[in-house]
Amino acid sequence: MDKRLVADAEKLAGKLSKIRRRIHMYPELAYQEKRTSEFVADTLRSMGIEVRTGVAKTGVVGVLRGGSKGKTVAFRGDMDALPITEQNQKPYRSRVPGVMHACGHDANTTTVLGTAMLLSQRQSQLKGNAKFIFQPSEEAPPGGALSMIKDGALKSPKVDWIIGVHVDSTVPVGKIGLRDGHMMAAADDFSLSITGEAAHGAKPHLGVDAIQLQAQVVQALQPVVSRGMDPTHPVVLTLGTIHGGYRQNVIADRVDIEGTLRTLYPGDRKKAPKMIERIVKKVTEAYGGGYEFEYRLGYPSLSCDPKLNAVVGRTMKQLFGRRSVVELDTPSMGGEDFAYFANEVPGMMLRLGTKNKKLGFDYPWHHPKFDIDEKGLWVGAAVMAGTGMRLLNGE
Repeated sequence: MDKRLVADAEKLAGKLSKIRRRIHMYPELAYQEKRTSEFVADTLRSMGIEVRTGVAKTGVVGVLRGGSKGKTVAFRGDMDALPITEQNQKPYRSRVPGVMHACGHDANTTTVLGTAMLLSQRQSQLKGNAKFIFQPSEEAPPGGALSMIKDGALKSPKVDWIIGVHVDSTVPVGKIGLRDGHMMAAADDFSLSITGEAAHGAKPHLGVDAIQLQAQVVQALQPVVSRGMDPTHPVVLTLGTIHGGYRQNVIADRVDIEGTLRTLYPGDRKKAPKMIERIVKKVTEAYGGGYEFEYRLGYPSLSCDPKLNAVVGRTMKQLFGRRSVVELDTPSMGGEDFAYFANEVPGMMLRLGTKNKKLGFDYPWHHPKFDIDEKGLWVGAAVMAGTGMRLLNGE
């Protein structure tokens, strides 16, 4: 392992902080990442890295070809922000009203740029290629990963391994979190409309009350998880919105519901929607109503390759000590379209620790006060660059 890697990464601390804050101040929503992608492309070109833009509209792919031929390792960072108003008062807070990097994609992008900086300094030592993939639209399904794959992001040169990075405010800064196998859930959503017959509120017997029907349906759906699924398999069924009715004295003829289903196992993902529709059909029929059901597949579940995880973990421990790796006990039921990349080639997602409770950097993803301890940026760049060298050079 390159003994200078940690020192060289720490020297980048100030530069990476400036990059992250620049991206943070001007967040862009899915497929609007024009300013960010232009900055990323210019930064890569300044290192002598080959750059391809316009991949999946606003995505960027950079290729660093090593001193000799070999395999290819890829690093992925996502670039999009969220429609959230930032509540932090830091000098680098968002300048775009109603838009914020509340999930840390500014930091993910910066960490991959830091990885590119460290590897470009060692270009002649690499036996193969490093590819840097900057993805649009992770937050907005169907996401940008699948489109980038279709646009050839994993080809020319063909990628042999891919490493994703995501900052994590539950992992202490200076450490990383790893988990073999299931790390994040398949994230599907659905629309459900309960239909009845309108009537005057004083004559309910002349109508079919869709509001009463939806109440029965909501209750009836609870056992889908508690009794219909293997209790050792995590499953989450959430009904997030319910809209219906006209006014206080009208029997409603329609209620619209939107929900999400999160699963880790393919069998559960296939079984649960059928159970949902069967229950809805029986309940609405029993009360003389009807329904409309639309189920939409989202991101697949993310599973991390154990062999690749082992290389990352070994590298981190060598660079920062044996206590620098946190084994994540449970998967997250959140979704992540990095799963599409990991389904194509051996892949893993590194959870980069950015938690520092004393400084207030412990708010969860998607919180309007989310922020990070920026020490994590150069730590992440060091471990990813070190892992890349280890994979390519067979160390």
